[in-house]
Amino acid sequence: MRHTLWMVACSTVAAGLMAGCAGHGAGANPTPTAPGAPPVGGQCNAAPAQSFVGKDSTASVVEAARVQSGAHMARVLRPGQLITKEYNEQRLNLLVDDSGRITAVRCG
Repeated sequence: MRHTLWMVACSTVAAGLMAGCAGHGAGANPTPTAPGAPPVGGQCNAAPAQSFVGKDSTASVVEAARVQSGAHMARVLRPGQLITKEYNEQRLNLLVDDSGRITAVRCG
């Protein structure tokens, strides 16, 4: 649970950084405001993010996959990691191998 919260916090920080890099003010809302960015609370659709399979799970790749999927949040799931099993239609799950390479993209 603690690791999951950390991943959510990291993706939120990454979203804020990317919004700042795009020339938009960080403001009180850290969600990207660039054209095509999903609204807060967006429902995940993993199909558009399948192109990220095989890429390294850097913060920028995770955020790009989240935006592509329309999800509100994303988390990286490592082999053997304990995770919550509840389904969340607003969350993108990026499964990675031991080297951090994305092996699967799923919603939930």
